[in-house]
Amino acid sequence: MELRKVFAKNLRALRVGAGLSQEELAFRADIDRTYVSALERGIYSASIATIEKLAKALEADPAAFLKRPGKSSVRRS
Repeated sequence: MELRKVFAKNLRALRVGAGLSQEELAFRADIDRTYVSALERGIYSASIATIEKLAKALEADPAAFLKRPGKSSVRRS
C-alpha cells in the first residue's frame, strides 16, 4: 500500500477513534475541513507541519499516521 493511502487510512481511524468530525478536527488543527477530507481520501500528501498539527489535535504520536497495517516495528538498515 502506498504511503499516502496508509496516512489517509490512519488519519481517518485516529479521527473516528477520537470521536471527532472532520470539521471539529480541522478546527482543532487550524486547517480547512476540505483539506482534512482530501487527506483522508488520499488526494493530497500532508506536510510535516500538517502532520504535527493533526497529531496535536488528536493527541496522537505523529508516527501513528505512517504505521503500515501489520507492521509493529520499523526496519533499519
